[in-house]
Amino acid sequence: MLQVVTDDKQGNVYDISELVTDATWKTSRIGKPGSFDFTMLQDSKYIINNGDIVAVKYDDKPLFYGYVFTVGRSEEETIKIKAYDQIRYLTATDTYVFKNTTAAAIVKRIANDFGLKWGHIVDTKYTIPSMVEDGQKLIDIIDKAFALTTVNTGSIYVFYDDYGKLAVQNVKDLMLDIVIGDQSLMTGFTFEKSIDKDTYNRIKLVRDNKKTGKRDVHIAQDSANIAKWGRLQHYQKVDESMNDAQIRKLLDQLVKSKNMETKTLKLEALGDPSVRAGCYLHAEIKELAINQLYLVEECSHKFSGGDYTIQVELKVF
Repeated sequence: MLQVVTDDKQGNVYDISELVTDATWKTSRIGKPGSFDFTMLQDSKYIINNGDIVAVKYDDKPLFYGYVFTVGRSEEETIKIKAYDQIRYLTATDTYVFKNTTAAAIVKRIANDFGLKWGHIVDTKYTIPSMVEDGQKLIDIIDKAFALTTVNTGSIYVFYDDYGKLAVQNVKDLMLDIVIGDQSLMTGFTFEKSIDKDTYNRIKLVRDNKKTGKRDVHIAQDSANIAKWGRLQHYQKVDESMNDAQIRKLLDQLVKSKNMETKTLKLEALGDPSVRAGCYLHAEIKELAINQLYLVEECSHKFSGGDYTIQVELKVF
């Protein structure tokens, strides 16, 4: 059963579960706050305003804790509410300069600066030499730090709001013991492969050289894939402190991660509250010869009456 409680921060806490007619909880692995959209019947006893707290559980399992950002009414005597978790506040812009710090430390510093609560944040280990971010969205700064960590270590971390506290975990520690597939939970699927999203067969890295007054250029490319797909170039300026060996390592890692088709698998299934963006789950679809673990990129939980379903978008390597 879906449980929805609101708090106006003035001592008034309401359980509005019985008034909620439908709801959607969405999470994304990168670049977006978690959101909870719901429709409720109007009742003069319950007044909801922007900024109110919304806490959501399913069968007593915590799902979402956030804040109301939109309240809408119509002639249908219903109220439509949109709430976001803390990550919504990270869409603010600011300027930061980081030297020799980790992605985990960057999360903590920004959270502390903006008065956000954080909880379990693992050590991301890789020390980023330098990041100068002028007038950038805070969430983009954080996402860049994690991207640099992944490129240089191969480890993938997920940054999310864990029921009111910002959290960071290695995705390897978020493997779910469930199977979605032909004989388990799945009600439908779609599959797509593309070179239009994040595919590059030529990587060009440049480094300013103060000694020569010029830019050093390092290139790696796959001629066979260029002949097949056309030239798809990724250009990136690297830190001046990086040496040639470090740049070659970065080139190799970018080629491995980007010189391929991107594949997207979307599954529709019966609801399970443990599924969220950033976790691994097992998918098994005979028609696609699929039987393995996949990382959840996007996840949407839908509640309507007594029906509870999910739609997940999986990262296919």
